[in-house]
Amino acid sequence: MPILEDFCHDKEPIGKISHSDGEHFHFVWPSQGLVEASKDEKTLDAYKANGEGMVPLGVSGTMVAIDWDSCVGDGACIEACPVQVFQWYRTEKNIPAIDAINETFEGTGSDVKEERKDFSDKADPIREHDCIWCMACVSVCPPQAVLVDQGNQEWHEKAAGTFVKMESSSSNPHSHD
Repeated sequence: MPILEDFCHDKEPIGKISHSDGEHFHFVWPSQGLVEASKDEKTLDAYKANGEGMVPLGVSGTMVAIDWDSCVGDGACIEACPVQVFQWYRTEKNIPAIDAINETFEGTGSDVKEERKDFSDKADPIREHDCIWCMACVSVCPPQAVLVDQGNQEWHEKAAGTFVKMESSSSNPHSHD
């Protein structure tokens, strides 16, 4: 199931993943339901090997968003990204994905497709702020679990409490004819 375009519209995040630089973070939004990941044998086997159950995780990121419930850990997005927005989160902290929500990461996890811990590992947009909007990750994701949309900045800012509505300036009283 493709990630829904309005996954974050008028919703409250369920948590956030912070970068250790103290400045950058991205929200995790409510689950859209257990979809592709819950049907993928390699993913299910990895969860079982780790002694973890499959639970709804949600969507990691806002402008660069990965539906962790669709992500099957194939790494196409990681391989396609020219600016290393993503990391395999488990290669930095080998914890269940549900425990990664509200954690702080240094961004030292692997950004190499074949270096995932296992197929329960998720691509995380730890450097969402570095995205150049090329859409390469969107075009290669087999389960269509990636959405890149600069327009979602408004929803990120609303959730962060930093949104300021811009006034339209159709008439400028200071213009000179």
